[in-house]
Parts: sequence; structure tokens; C-alpha cells
Amino acid sequence: MSGISVKGIDFVMFGITDNTGKLIADKDKGLSESGLALIDGDGDGATTANITALEEAGQQQYGNNKVKRVNHGVPSPQVALTMLDMPYDIASKCVGYQTVNGGQVLGNNKPHVALLIASHDFDGNWFFDTFANGEMIIPTRNHGTSNKNETDSNAAFTYQSLAPIPNDVFVNQDGSQQSYKMYNTGESGFTYETMLKEVFGGYTGDNPMASYIQATGTGSFTNTNQSGVNKASGATTSHV
Repeated sequence: MSGISVKGIDFVMFGITDNTGKLIADKDKGLSESGLALIDGDGDGATTANITALEEAGQQQYGNNKVKRVNHGVPSPQVALTMLDMPYDIASKCVGYQTVNGGQVLGNNKPHVALLIASHDFDGNWFFDTFANGEMIIPTRNHGTSNKNETDSNAAFTYQSLAPIPNDVFVNQDGSQQSYKMYNTGESGFTYETMLKEVFGGYTGDNPMASYIQATGTGSFTNTNQSGVNKASGATTSHV
């Protein structure tokens, strides 16, 4: 079985695509040699990822003194993302800061950022909230004095989704393109290979989740259903 409710954040993963929607697999121009950056390490990881505006509330339309129809605006999801920490260079590239004279200054053009948020449903399946295209900003930075207790200022980002650049990505059965797609590994037909290729601009490399799971194990809260994740291709389906 698979469910729609989820628990925790296992990780977030980013990729930067070019103006055609193709993943930039370059450690200098992109986020890594593979193009993907799974944020996990010493002190690194996501604290919150609050997604809003997944759908627009309907506007009621009346006829004969009755509600006869409801129309819906185009969804424009946003993610309020707080990181315990993440590598400085990756964060700078995602937001669009440029290195000038030894420091970072905001550039004129925002990068195209693909985002995947990984969690679990209560049956132990992986659950993924995904965006194939969007822009990231750092809207605020709050400092406070330390006293007997240390006052931390964790990095907070706002991710604003955009329509995927390739017209054949995130298309529904009615032929309309959407900016958000969710995946559950317990559902028939799911493959990691297909998901990663669609979300991250044609990515065809190894499944980065495999090394992540091997490094972190399956402890505590995750109740992880790992079937298929450790396959190098990531192409197998995972069911409970």
C-alpha cells in the first residue's frame, strides 16, 4: 500500500538546468560532475520544506441562482525551505550569486533550479515532491546575539516554481503541463530512472540515493522501504 501523508524530511536534492531544460553536469558551471546535489553531510540537511499554493481555490460561477461551475486558476507553488546548513558554493549557485573579488554578489539572471524533496509515507514508501524548474531566493537573514545559549541563523530560502522548460515534462492526461509532480515508490509503474530523468533535465546517471542510503542506514524514523534503491541504474520499481 501507499499513502498521501508523510513524515519527516529524508533529504532535498537540487540540480541546475540550462535554458533548454537540460541538466548542467559540470562541477564548475553546475552543482557537481553528475549535475545533482543531494544535501547531506556534517551538519548539512533540511529542517523544513513547506509547500504552498499547490492548487488555487476555485471561483464559483452561478446560474439560475445556483453554483453551476467552479473554475481554477493556474497553480504557482512555492517552497519555504530552511536548511540546517548546506555547502556555501551550492547555495550560492542555486540562488545565482557570482564570485567577484573574493566575495559573492547577486547576478542579474536567476538559474533554473530543479528541486526534489524526499520523505516517507506511513507504509514505509519513499514519497517525493518534485519541481523540474524554479527560482530560489534568500529573502532574509536574521542575526541575534548569543548569550548563555548560542543563537543560530539557519539559511532560509524561498523556491518559486516555474513551468518546466521542455513541453513534454509534467504533462497530465489532458495534455496540460504542470509545475509540480509527486511520486510514491509504492505505486505501480514507478521507477527511479524515469523520475530522475524527468525531474532533473534528462539525467541518466546512477541513482544518487543508493550511496546515500548505504551511508546513513535505515535507522529511527524512516521505516525505509529500500527495494530497488541500491540498483546502480535506479530503474527498478519499489513496492511494499
